[in-house]
Amino acid sequence: MLWSKAFCHCPVLLLSLWFCVEAVPIAVDKTKVETPEEKLEAPQGVDTGLHYDRYLREVIDFLEKDQHFREKLHNTDMEDIKQGKLAKELDFVGHHVRTKLDELKRQEVNRLRMLIKAKQDAEGGHEMNHKANLKQFEHMNHMNPHTFEVEDLDQLIQSATNDLENFDQKRHEEFKRYEMMKEHERKEHLKNLDEEHRKDEEQHYEELRKKHADHPKINHPGSQDQLKEVWKESDGLDPNDFDPKTFFKLHDTNGDGYIDEQELEALFTKELEKMYRLNLDDMTEMEEERLRMREHVMNEVDTNKDRLVSLEEFLMSTNKKEFLEPDSWETLEQAPAYTDEEMKLFEEQLTQEESNLNQKNSDLQKQEEELERQQEKLNAQKAELQQAVEHMQIIKSEKANAAIEMEALQ
Repeated sequence: MLWSKAFCHCPVLLLSLWFCVEAVPIAVDKTKVETPEEKLEAPQGVDTGLHYDRYLREVIDFLEKDQHFREKLHNTDMEDIKQGKLAKELDFVGHHVRTKLDELKRQEVNRLRMLIKAKQDAEGGHEMNHKANLKQFEHMNHMNPHTFEVEDLDQLIQSATNDLENFDQKRHEEFKRYEMMKEHERKEHLKNLDEEHRKDEEQHYEELRKKHADHPKINHPGSQDQLKEVWKESDGLDPNDFDPKTFFKLHDTNGDGYIDEQELEALFTKELEKMYRLNLDDMTEMEEERLRMREHVMNEVDTNKDRLVSLEEFLMSTNKKEFLEPDSWETLEQAPAYTDEEMKLFEEQLTQEESNLNQKNSDLQKQEEELERQQEKLNAQKAELQQAVEHMQIIKSEKANAAIEMEALQ
């Protein structure tokens, strides 16, 4: 299975990073025939959200163009990839690919150095945080900035795997903060209203909540009822003729034999449309609901935890009781993203942050006033000095005139 299939099907990736390259026949003995050099172009793909996204996609794309490496890639499982066995195959790729990888690494090192310098300049040249700077280079061996070696590929695999595995959790945390900030701003807005308008706003808010909650039944994600609805509404087929194997093939849209996270999320569109209306409801909440549905189904169906659903896994799941007789699905409105305690802590942090900002503003104001006083003092000293110079010039001129008068009298 491809490395990209194992760690690049994250929520922000709408295309597999490696399936943009067509399969290459692997029937040539590379020891006898030299692989012709290809024109290597930068890949076009969707941002993974990683700060080294472009570098990652370019390395993947160029390695896929090497026939030997591609063969090894297809015959190596994810566990071996994580253990660094695939990285060792870098020594056998074509010279033109290695040359290009060297160039990519040099470009990435220069990019990171420029980024760090720009950040330092923006912060007024304060002392650098070396630990934070080194973290920017975790996806490569920065001790050798010139050539792309086995260690570089191994570090890139490890970094991307770890970072993307934590991506969903980061999205949940960002959504929780988003929801708490939205509630905080709502309450702050109410504080600035008089009693009559505050009651009107509260009433309007409750009406919107009730209206949002008044929707058709939400089918349990991944259940027979939910898939049958997709079969009927999206596929235009008779629910009585529902066939799991056919359903799988219909929704394995790239035909690779797996339903990946993107393909799985597409199955929940009909359910989400029951709850959310474009331009009327919060689309950020809708995407969080989609993520929750996808995670739930993956936890139930993806038995080998490779973030992909195979046909075998899918068919096995359709025989479970949960598929035929599922519990009701608890939506976001029934399961808030945060607790009262978390909201309280969040508002305390906001208060502290506001206090810190106010203190900084006060300090800056005092510094500005002190600078103005110093400037006024300097201006006064300058004026006194100028007066002294002018006075000395007058005295000098008077003495000169007196001397001329004395000479004239003599």
